[in-house]
Amino acid sequence: MRKGGFLVTVAAVLALVLGGVARADDWWPHPADATWTYGWTDSLYNPALTKEKVTVKDQKGKAFRLTWTTKDQGNSGDSPLSFGDMAFQETTAGLTNTDWASNPPPPDFPILCPQIGGCNNSLASTMYYLIWGSRSPVLASPLLRGTTWQGSGGAQNDVSSTSSYEGTETIKVPAFPDGVLAAKVRTEATQAGALGDPYGSGVRTVWWVFGVGPVKMTFEHAGGSDAPLTTSELQETSLTAKDPPADRNYFPLTQGLKLKYRWTNPRYLKTPSVQEATIDAVVNSSARFTFRHISGPIRVAGSYGFATRTDGVTNIWGLTKAATAVRFPPLGPKSLPSTKRRHFFTPFDLMDFGFNPLLTAYPAAGQTWGSKNPSRDFSTFGVNGSAKVIGIQKVKVPAGTFDALVVQASMSQPGFKFGSGTRTSWFAAGKGLVKLVFRHRDGSVSTVVLLK
Repeated sequence: MRKGGFLVTVAAVLALVLGGVARADDWWPHPADATWTYGWTDSLYNPALTKEKVTVKDQKGKAFRLTWTTKDQGNSGDSPLSFGDMAFQETTAGLTNTDWASNPPPPDFPILCPQIGGCNNSLASTMYYLIWGSRSPVLASPLLRGTTWQGSGGAQNDVSSTSSYEGTETIKVPAFPDGVLAAKVRTEATQAGALGDPYGSGVRTVWWVFGVGPVKMTFEHAGGSDAPLTTSELQETSLTAKDPPADRNYFPLTQGLKLKYRWTNPRYLKTPSVQEATIDAVVNSSARFTFRHISGPIRVAGSYGFATRTDGVTNIWGLTKAATAVRFPPLGPKSLPSTKRRHFFTPFDLMDFGFNPLLTAYPAAGQTWGSKNPSRDFSTFGVNGSAKVIGIQKVKVPAGTFDALVVQASMSQPGFKFGSGTRTSWFAAGKGLVKLVFRHRDGSVSTVVLLK
């Protein structure tokens, strides 16, 4: 890819007051004096090690531009000449490539377009391999267990990909000869219709080090047993590796996940309401949950949208319909007509009531955040309050015993005691919400437990 268009990712930003939260760009920090030197080979088209030095050209806000060159790197005369710029933007969904420009690829490399003339695709640099087929995002964030995302790339968006985070492992590269802990991301990229097919298709694996950026990359090109293998490793850098944030996923957005809950409130809900939530659609760390009635007095059908971003796990929409004889006290806010106020029909109504996020991106004991006025959440709920991550506790529910992350929120909805009180939520890694206790200010208590 030699010259590309500009791509902007727009993401909603929530106001948080957090301590110890990992910055999204710490997976590829870019202080003004940062340098990286990569050495890459292609078993067929570039067998001699080619070194490229990458530096920071400029940055403004969440946008930054890197530049690279093979000049003065001690390469042999057989190494391909490569130089160019690549622009990135940090978003709440991750690191996005927005533009690029470079010299043409060597004439003996595969042509990665349907025609020879005007082909703006290239795989003749480490930088191009990193964004091939996955420009938006290049790297999703936060990186949590089970994270997957789809992407596209190429000058005409003619390359598609599916990426997945596969956990961390210790690897050795020239820049870290004693080993360094890295996050492993596997991408299956597909390009069809290029003259150089199937060179543009294959499996790419990138190892990212927190505080440094990508330190190793392999691309297993499609084409059978004789297909080329491209490898790039970080030779040296001015940056220092950091310990990555914990990748436990306390609210997984995994398609097909089913969660059966029992909800009780001795004052208002004499017979328990049993409901099942299913994740039936997932796209790039955004998911749709659907709820259905199993038993009890609340015959409900509903759906909810949640997204996991660097500002946490956020409820972005919800829609429910219910037929019930249960008479809960009304909820506010007073600023909305009664027909537009929220209701407690499902366990998720209790869980996401008040303000976002449910959880921070990388939750840790002691983190706090709160409501904000004015905001979309305040207009919807009219709740003042704050939340805090308490830490990990063992909790036993019918579905099993879990080491769960405990989040406690204090909320006040003026004029509505049922919408005020203290909510404690327990989230289990790989499962999600397993227990919730909402102590309403009118003296009643709603309890939700996971059955299976």
